[in-house]
Amino acid sequence: METGTLEDSGHTEGEPVWTGLPPGLLRMRRLLLVVWLGLLTVGTATLLGLLAGPGWAAFALLPLGLLLWGWSMLGRNWRSWRYAERADDLLISKGVLWQEETVVPYGRMQLVEVTSGPVERHFGLASVQLHTAAAATDARIPGLDPAEAERLRDRLTELGEARSAGL
Repeated sequence: METGTLEDSGHTEGEPVWTGLPPGLLRMRRLLLVVWLGLLTVGTATLLGLLAGPGWAAFALLPLGLLLWGWSMLGRNWRSWRYAERADDLLISKGVLWQEETVVPYGRMQLVEVTSGPVERHFGLASVQLHTAAAATDARIPGLDPAEAERLRDRLTELGEARSAGL
């Protein structure tokens, strides 16, 4: 296996190497969108059709339109999430309309935890939650592969302990 230089990979020396979220997170979110808005569409059409007449059942197209709009918005949001491990800190970037970039210095991390709820576990996903002394700088990376989440937790914990030893 041949490794490339920084110039070969398209990155300059000072530029962070960003990692995006796995596609499983997008699949999970889109499935939840389809389930909830699909049920809302069917329920709205049924209720309005029975109670107010078939003409009113056309209002069920509103949740269906929201589903189509949400489908593309979820894709844009998923593509906006990324993280980069640098020498002294972790960068987390997210957001479509309001872009947010969080810098978490390794020496300021107090707790790094991996969580996975029932839906996330079903899709084989986990999230990494970073806690710092200042609550405003707590950060989260959702939808990671569990092995990557554990690797990241272990690496961040190790780096955090090494950086805080000098404080």
